[in-house]
Amino acid sequence: MSLRLEMLQVARLAPAVLGPEATELIDAYVKAQQNPDGGFRDRDGESDLYYTSFAIDVLTSLQVEPPFESLGGYLDEKRSDLTEMDFVHLCCLARLYSALPETEQTAERAVAPVLAAIETYRSADGGYNQIEEADTGSAYACFLAYGAYADHGQSLPDSEGVIRCLDSLATADGAWANDTLFPVPNVPSTAAAITVLRNLRQPIPENTANWLLGSFHLTGNGGGFLPFPSAPIPDLLSTAVALHALDGLQVPFEKMKEPLLDFIDTLWTAEGGFHGTWDDDDLDIEYTYYGLLALGHLAL
Repeated sequence: MSLRLEMLQVARLAPAVLGPEATELIDAYVKAQQNPDGGFRDRDGESDLYYTSFAIDVLTSLQVEPPFESLGGYLDEKRSDLTEMDFVHLCCLARLYSALPETEQTAERAVAPVLAAIETYRSADGGYNQIEEADTGSAYACFLAYGAYADHGQSLPDSEGVIRCLDSLATADGAWANDTLFPVPNVPSTAAAITVLRNLRQPIPENTANWLLGSFHLTGNGGGFLPFPSAPIPDLLSTAVALHALDGLQVPFEKMKEPLLDFIDTLWTAEGGFHGTWDDDDLDIEYTYYGLLALGHLAL
């Protein structure tokens, strides 16, 4: 299943929690982030495929039609020289092409060289890594690569290699580290591994759900998920992906709903976006998307 559509199905429920006024503020905030070249701004104000992918998904979640014409021109310009693009941005480009209302033939022609470029980031262990010719892969890179193929209805080449890679990153407590260089279990990597393995119809360890639930952290401002066990404060990204992973495992989190809503509310601003943490002074489109994803799960 398309990972993008899987998450959008949930994020589309967020307006029911936000209400019409906040939804309109988000719509206006995101639209104001588009640059004349058709891309959407990063935190430095430059057009960036990574932030553009989140912008399109935010607008889609709000059931607002994205600016497809200007977006298509921006994507084609970026596709003109794939050798200058890193792994993450290649995956974002593939994701964005899946969002365009193009014919199947046009989409396949556009995305084929992008997927070929993604394959150059295969690691020796069968996974994917953000670095070319790496010996071992990372959970994040495997997640992005799987999504790039699945969003276009294509099977992941050598899925067994990805499974082996993720197995090597699993920890005894049911979690996953991102890579072998920093083998510390964390929520984003665990959520990424769960999502990929679940879609590849692989078993998930019985203690995984408890590890995720143990990362929930209550504070005076509600409660969110810590990115890793020793982290000082929860963050919005970890909270959103933890909820998505738990939902995929069909693990209930109803008792956490009120403190989670309180936590997310502390990160909201009337400017129309969400902060990533309490220490984050800036807004960006990425965390606004994760705010919608988290609220969508809490609306279920």
